[in-house]
Amino acid sequence: MKKILSTVMLLVAAVGMQAQLLWKVTGNGLEKPSYIVGTYHLAPGTFADSIKGAKEAMNAAEQVYGEIVTADLANPEKLMTMQAAMMLPEGQTLDKLLDTDETGRLNAVLKELIGMDLTNPMVAQQLNKLSPQALLTQLTMLSYLKKTPNMDPTNTIDNYFQKEAMAKGKPTGGLETMEHQIDVLFKGYTLDRQKELLMCFVDNREMNEKVTDMVTKGYFSQDMKLLKEATDMKYNNSCDATQEEEDRLIYGRNAEWVKIMPGIMKDKSTLFAVGAAHLVGEKGVIELLKKAGYTVEGIK
Repeated sequence: MKKILSTVMLLVAAVGMQAQLLWKVTGNGLEKPSYIVGTYHLAPGTFADSIKGAKEAMNAAEQVYGEIVTADLANPEKLMTMQAAMMLPEGQTLDKLLDTDETGRLNAVLKELIGMDLTNPMVAQQLNKLSPQALLTQLTMLSYLKKTPNMDPTNTIDNYFQKEAMAKGKPTGGLETMEHQIDVLFKGYTLDRQKELLMCFVDNREMNEKVTDMVTKGYFSQDMKLLKEATDMKYNNSCDATQEEEDRLIYGRNAEWVKIMPGIMKDKSTLFAVGAAHLVGEKGVIELLKKAGYTVEGIK
């Protein structure tokens, strides 16, 4: 459970359209180049060795920035804040939110993933006070861990770049605070919408696994066409993210990051390691930086 909690903030799936994961940023008054690497938040740190130019960028950069400071995930005070955000309001429980049929469907998935369900007192004690969004996050992680039992969720590629920077005595930073990510992930949905998204996961296991398999295969093979195909898949119903949800989770954050990246890059040559979903498209970080006057070139 501790390992799962420590990676909750890193669960946004990362995808890209380009045939590379690493970009160099120059021009617009920068004295030294900076770099952006797209990550898949469930990829192990060792995968960095497979990204052409990543080690060279790591050595050239004077500092490393992630979406957040990943060391915060081991900060007891911040973890307590995150755990509090994952809980339902006082007096509310999952068994009050879900009807008998919904509880039965959820229990079937819990049995599949952990071999027990909410009829087990220990499981009920652990899960019954979680918000639907928090439970969805943990089920997503458990589903991935079941298929990838050797995965260490505390040693992901996002952690890798910041740990390498610290080992080399280089500063690290975050484009946003952990508190902001908590708000985005757990406080941006009504309880009704959280429940709906939880049941979407429960009721669409086959499609969910197919998408996860495609994203995983695409990232590790650096097959961006496959990644794009996976993330373009739709339920064509209310299970799909709304435009408002996409803006809150992806595009709004991209715009905020691009506002502060120029100052960070001007101060020091920087390697930014962020989910690759934030990099692509007209509203992605790459295009936004180009529109701001920078030259952004893929390193292949």
